[in-house]
Amino acid sequence: MNETAPAPPLRILIVEDDAMIGMLLGEMLEAMGYSVCSIATTEDEAVRDALALAPELMIVDIQLRKGGGASAVATISQSRDIPCVFVSGDTSDSSGAPAGAVMLAKPYDEAGLTAAMARVLKLAVS
Repeated sequence: MNETAPAPPLRILIVEDDAMIGMLLGEMLEAMGYSVCSIATTEDEAVRDALALAPELMIVDIQLRKGGGASAVATISQSRDIPCVFVSGDTSDSSGAPAGAVMLAKPYDEAGLTAAMARVLKLAVS
């Protein structure tokens, strides 16, 4: 028999300082079949977790109470290239997100999240 094992689920790091939103997003992603490796709430935690856990995708809130999401991604990018979806309640203010970054407006739903993830993963492959 030549059976192939199913691919392991995509490992995702969530960077969100609102505990309720982070938890709900984590539950949504796991229900979609993904693996949430961590939910970081500050810029420092995001950098630490990304470097230690090596996620395959990050979903990052631009505005954090302690630090900034875009700043965390810039620091992480010096060591690792991890595709990233930025989320914000105000997408007109990208607060330092790189040009061409995939932005998702809050509140978002599963369809919007899926489309944003597909866009950033396609960009990462090209």
